[in-house]
Amino acid sequence: MERKIIDFHTHAFPDKIAGKTIEMLSKKGGIPAHTDGTVEGLRMVLSEAGISLGVVLPVVTKPEQFESITRFAAQINERFAEGEQADAIKEEAERKTKLLSFGGIHPDTPDYKKELKQLSNLGFRGIKLHPDYQGVYFDDIRYMRIMEYASELGLIIITHAGVDIGFPDTVRCTPKRALKVLREIKPEKLVLAHMGGWSLWEEVIDTLAGEPVYMDTAYSMGHISEELFVKLCRTHGFEKMLFATDCPWGNPKKDVETFLSMPLTEEEQELVLHKNAEALLGL
Repeated sequence: MERKIIDFHTHAFPDKIAGKTIEMLSKKGGIPAHTDGTVEGLRMVLSEAGISLGVVLPVVTKPEQFESITRFAAQINERFAEGEQADAIKEEAERKTKLLSFGGIHPDTPDYKKELKQLSNLGFRGIKLHPDYQGVYFDDIRYMRIMEYASELGLIIITHAGVDIGFPDTVRCTPKRALKVLREIKPEKLVLAHMGGWSLWEEVIDTLAGEPVYMDTAYSMGHISEELFVKLCRTHGFEKMLFATDCPWGNPKKDVETFLSMPLTEEEQELVLHKNAEALLGL
């Protein structure tokens, strides 16, 4: 049976900087990359894994990067829209992996409302935050303001959560900080990447399980035990879990195989692999 799979957490970079960016990030984290960092490289690897849609998550590491990253992400979405139109009139001879990009925003932007409104007007479905690469704790007032207004605009918010292997000494998005945000902002579409907090999974279960927040599986399979993976999903609720690989850092083909080997029901698999993502993305 051919399965529908959405990868909710991937990365790609403009062709002219992809090589250097991948080399730098790979060295910083001490991990190999599974693509060359380009959009087409990502599409190829996802296709080989049988993934039909990949969500690209750009990270704005400096406020002045907003416009260039927005243009890059918008170009990805233009191709996605063209593919959707082709599907609708059945002009595509074969199904190809599609990519859909979120936008990015930096907490030190001089006008966060203007930038979020711009992303919303351009049709972006969500934004990516990265406390470690942006140097801000997740419950900082700058993030709180951004998340509150993004929620008003109906945008999905996805953030790195837990330990980042490139910044192992400081954890800027802990389960407790995430819970504080949930209590104070009450975002309807918040996604905590890496199973709610990379390598902090027991704390995630104790602190966040059952809370109104989504979690993705990015860069977790192969790092979390099967027993703990299933426990976290069942405790939190399969209807709030999203399949993700963190490609190029995760290996999509291997992650799909690992996920499908888990002792899950068909219904649980379908929720995580695509149904939850489709509902969240409005597809």
